[in-house]
Amino acid sequence: VQLQASGGGLVQTGGSLRLSCAASGSPFGRYAMGWFRQAPGKEREFVAAISWSGDVLYYSDSVKGRFTISRDNAKNTVFLQMNDLKPEDTAVYYCAAAARANTGPSGLNDFWGQGTLVTVSS
Repeated sequence: VQLQASGGGLVQTGGSLRLSCAASGSPFGRYAMGWFRQAPGKEREFVAAISWSGDVLYYSDSVKGRFTISRDNAKNTVFLQMNDLKPEDTAVYYCAAAARANTGPSGLNDFWGQGTLVTVSS
């Protein structure tokens, strides 16, 4: 399974960005997917996750209420809508997938994509 993330860029404080992560490879089954991020000099941290069916969602406290994760299974793609961005959201964002339909953050580590950089200016 290959994961391709896109949608990062430079945005001002309070702005919005939408990240996408397209999965490819055979077979791509009922996989939970999600996002992590890593800021300069910091460890990678969990951001959000979504079950294969889309009805179970997980968010970190730092993004709850501002970020929304969703998916389109017909396109094997997961999205992260990021609103009200803050400078502390600046990081490289990575998408991840788990070879199971539902898992919490700790289990979302079977497949990783390359990162996409999000920079929020103050």
